[in-house]
Amino acid sequence: MDEVDRAILGVLETDGRISNADLAARVGLSPSPCLRRVQRLERAGVIRGYRALIDPAAIGRGLRVLAGIRLVRHARDDVAAFERAVVELPEVVYCHHVTGNFDYLLQVEVADLPAYEEFHAHQLAALPAVATVTSYVTMKTLG
Repeated sequence: MDEVDRAILGVLETDGRISNADLAARVGLSPSPCLRRVQRLERAGVIRGYRALIDPAAIGRGLRVLAGIRLVRHARDDVAAFERAVVELPEVVYCHHVTGNFDYLLQVEVADLPAYEEFHAHQLAALPAVATVTSYVTMKTLG
């Protein structure tokens, strides 16, 4: 990967819908070589996909909560069971396996606080091997 590839990735990170012609102009290439580079980056798995950023409030998910999860045990079967179950919950937008005070950090999006209370009580706390859930309600997201 060279500086041109990095420039292509930088532009695509901020505008994944840019036309190939505009992308080529922004990185100083003609359209054909630019397209070949993008396709190579896609085939190599560097570009994993393209997606739309949706306003959560517009689709009834106006409350964002970061939930720190601690597992009871770290046995392979317990970890696998937790991971299989958590990725099935549509309210969980991101799930990160982390170091520190928690084993996992989840980004949860729901309609409001009563919806989160219901989700916490009946789904998060019921996940396999969960010992504790620590919730942080976001007040504002920057960027």
